[in-house]
Amino acid sequence: MDNAIYASLNRQAGLMSEMRAIANNIANASTTGFRKEGIVFAEHVRALGPAEPSLSMASASGRLVNLEQGGLTKTGGTFDLAIEGDGFFMIQAPSGPQLTRAGSFTPSAGGELVTVDGYPVLDSGGSPIPVPPGARSLAVANDGTLSADGAPVSRIGLFAVADNSQLIHAGNNRFNVNGTPEPVEGTKIFQGFLENSNVTPVIEIARMIEVQRAYEMGQSFLDKEDARIRAVLQSMGR
Repeated sequence: MDNAIYASLNRQAGLMSEMRAIANNIANASTTGFRKEGIVFAEHVRALGPAEPSLSMASASGRLVNLEQGGLTKTGGTFDLAIEGDGFFMIQAPSGPQLTRAGSFTPSAGGELVTVDGYPVLDSGGSPIPVPPGARSLAVANDGTLSADGAPVSRIGLFAVADNSQLIHAGNNRFNVNGTPEPVEGTKIFQGFLENSNVTPVIEIARMIEVQRAYEMGQSFLDKEDARIRAVLQSMGR
């Protein structure tokens, strides 16, 4: 197969991966705490021969999570928590610890702070956070300290990774971590608020149109190359 066709097919595959990432971003534009993703492309260059030009091909080598701050929406919920700044809440999922910015929590029947899926939210030491069932008032300070009737009970943990390429979407707006999350200091938690998605739909739709047009141009080139090769084969067979 001609090198131009190889390169074009490789480009088309990368554009399809980017289109899927953009579509997922748009679908989660209203998801609490969602972090949009982008595609990371890697270029591979190979020499074809002493008297020939090199061949350059790009591939979609992974996804990168965008950690820009999302806006905060006031809910007034006692167990609705929003992060302003760096870091994630850590939860104990069946597959292991996961990170999330979705702070819609609730107390469990067993007296622990859990996600809507029932997974425990962890404190700064990596342990489940107790919620006294008989407390008349529960308050969360900006540093994450949870108090029941004015007495400190626990401190909600905030964690981050050194490189956001270590974050791997695990579904339900949570991340698996390829590495060890480290505690974060100086970040604020707001009680009675939820963080919005950091997706800007207009920007994502504009990017989707751009990628679609690029894909159509590549498809047009492949169609013309196919017609050219067919014409050559037909002329040679006469």
